[in-house]
Amino acid sequence: MTNSVVETATRVWTDILRPAAGQEDRTFFALGGQSVSAVRIVARIESDLGVELDIRVLFEDPDLAAFQQAVVEAVEAAAESRAA
Repeated sequence: MTNSVVETATRVWTDILRPAAGQEDRTFFALGGQSVSAVRIVARIESDLGVELDIRVLFEDPDLAAFQQAVVEAVEAAAESRAA
């Protein structure tokens, strides 16, 4: 499950922020992220993975790896919540 979650997070990040070649490791704001793109990313994660991601994650200016980790944690928390 984690690999598919990471792949989805990566696809959403790149679809919306469109990092240029060699800039994939730049942070949300360095890639031109703003409130509109943050809303779009959060909405896509909810649509694609069925979990809510706190928009504040993006305003903490993560790079792709930190974003992927936040999405994995959101998916795991949702799974634990459903199991309880």
